[in-house]
Amino acid sequence: MKAVGVLLALTVSATFAADIPPAPVARVAPVTDTYFGEAIVDRYRWMENDKDPDWLPFLKQQNAHARAVLDMLPKRDELLKRIQQLSGDIAATSRVQKAGARLFFQQRPAGSNNYKLFVRENGKDRVLVDPTTLDTKTSHTSLDWWQASPDGSKLVYGLSQDGSEDSVLHIMDVRSGTVLKERIADTQAANPNWLDDGSGFFYTQLTGKVNTPERFLDAQARFHKIGSDPAKDPVLMKRGLDAAVAYEKIQMPFIGVAPHAQSAVLILADVRQEKRIYTAPLKEALSGKAKWKLAADFEDEVTELDLHGDDLYLLSNKGHPRGRLLKTSARSPSLSSAKEVVAESAIVLQGLARAKDGLYIRAMDGGLGRLRRLDADGKLADIALPFDGTLGSVEADPDAPGALVILSGWLQPSGVWSVATDGKLADTGITPKPTIDVSAYTTERRYATAKDGTKIPYSLIYKKGLKMDGSNPAFISAYGSYGAAAYTPSFAGKTLALVDQGAIVGYANVRGGGEFGREWHRAGQLENKPNTWRDLIAVCEDMQAKGYTSPAHQAIGGRSAGGITMGRALEERPDLFAAVVSGVGWHNPLRYVAEQNGYGEEPEWGAIADPAGFKALKSIDSYQQVVDGVKYPAVLLTTGVTDPRVAPFHPAKMAARLQAATASGKPVLLRVDFDAGHGMGSTRAQQDAEAADTYAFILSQTGGAK
Repeated sequence: MKAVGVLLALTVSATFAADIPPAPVARVAPVTDTYFGEAIVDRYRWMENDKDPDWLPFLKQQNAHARAVLDMLPKRDELLKRIQQLSGDIAATSRVQKAGARLFFQQRPAGSNNYKLFVRENGKDRVLVDPTTLDTKTSHTSLDWWQASPDGSKLVYGLSQDGSEDSVLHIMDVRSGTVLKERIADTQAANPNWLDDGSGFFYTQLTGKVNTPERFLDAQARFHKIGSDPAKDPVLMKRGLDAAVAYEKIQMPFIGVAPHAQSAVLILADVRQEKRIYTAPLKEALSGKAKWKLAADFEDEVTELDLHGDDLYLLSNKGHPRGRLLKTSARSPSLSSAKEVVAESAIVLQGLARAKDGLYIRAMDGGLGRLRRLDADGKLADIALPFDGTLGSVEADPDAPGALVILSGWLQPSGVWSVATDGKLADTGITPKPTIDVSAYTTERRYATAKDGTKIPYSLIYKKGLKMDGSNPAFISAYGSYGAAAYTPSFAGKTLALVDQGAIVGYANVRGGGEFGREWHRAGQLENKPNTWRDLIAVCEDMQAKGYTSPAHQAIGGRSAGGITMGRALEERPDLFAAVVSGVGWHNPLRYVAEQNGYGEEPEWGAIADPAGFKALKSIDSYQQVVDGVKYPAVLLTTGVTDPRVAPFHPAKMAARLQAATASGKPVLLRVDFDAGHGMGSTRAQQDAEAADTYAFILSQTGGAK
């Protein structure tokens, strides 16, 4: 791609052409793989080797080119200033936990660059963990996860560097704030579970080497007693340890406990929402001599559980795709004789939280949050929420009545609300309200019709009074994987900077997600995956038919597995879009075998060793389906060098292939963060800069930068 062509396409003055370093032409070194008689050529296989001498220079030159182009875009500086104001005014609370007399909450305070952990006791807040104090000029630290002991006296938490999520486990005495000497590495997926008395906790540890395809394989469950040597922590479960508990290398073992319960739960989990669940007496589990009893297998489609005394509650989707709640004995579990305590209904059951006054049930209705409570007498009650939005989490203490919920809407800032025993909600004030005036904006929920007649919901945010004459820039995001409801209402925040420029911002709830339960997920999974990107196409066609925008002003975007959606929509309908943004996108699924977050993904996408799996993987591989000479839209791809979830070779290969193939003269840019990963753990400054680049790029291609 020539720099001058890029400049003209980006409406940057040609006089600056000499200041733009050209995008490097990627080395072509074809490798051919044969799958079930079909040959697949990979031009850029060398990019999978981060030790290749051309790899880092290629990334640096691509980023230098992208950086120079993006920095010259009209509106970029103005957008960044507005984004910084919006993000700086917002305090973001991501999680809360009630434990004894203490309330813990993770929050990025207004103006702060990263999340911190606070504890509230006796009406006063105190900082417990502030990872920003560990930052240097070239590196930053992030808080990955945490869990307080049931009485709130101790805390276990994980820290990692530069967005890598490669956690090191730490332990703290909460009263004094003293960090104990124990450190445990390889705890990205620790999921710690404390004993009642806070004397120790179960945790999961990775055994595979970082940055290899084995990273997440053959994890093991261990127990740590406070004050002991972590190297001597007993391994309580690993593959092959117990012949009665057979499982594949992609599954991780987690051991869980509940206050006042005499049973432990062993969960075997992979990328699927369904889990395999066993129970055993807690004492036996601690001794490493448990005779685990099977409570549910993967085909039973149990996604959540709650342990209460001797009762085991299981949220099952088998034959009931929107979920029903069953109760059985923890000591002698049996699904065949389990009692149905909550029947399937029109809403999707998602999660469970045990409180003294009952079991709180988090649910969803087409992407909108709903809350229910099942009391000790088996009575089920709906709890009215103050507005339609996303119920991000529900937290409760088994020894205290009520619950805490995190609730947000498109134009309603996220807040932590308390739920009283009478079902009334009150804002706790833990998250201060931002001073952002949203009176100039409006939201709308619409439905597009897919080719098979399915109604696809999507939401729009725009300024009041906007003329629907087809000339508005529009940026529509979609995801559609893992049964996750990725784009449900969350406060627009920094997105308002793009809306301020006259753009329509939207989110499509395409199939493959979980907005309408397991059927909605399966309708966009494996051989059904094309529905995901074709649903997005249907949404964009609907918007254009209604005059919201038109192909010359339409942009689409997505992150991570959303790269499949973006990439395949781009290839099937290049005429429908002016710009495409793929954030840390997955573009070369056929090569999942070369990345650390690979084999564990097989249940969602298919296995390369299976003919049907190969066919499904090939269908979603956008890198392999780029065609020479096609007039592709402008494309911005982003990656983080420390990304543990989507290897940087995915965006890099896709960028190189599109740059070589496109005949449109429109830019293909690869933006690289060298001290960031998948986005988890990125600082506010990093997120703001990426948003400014993204919005400026979109406006430059959709006619919005005037």
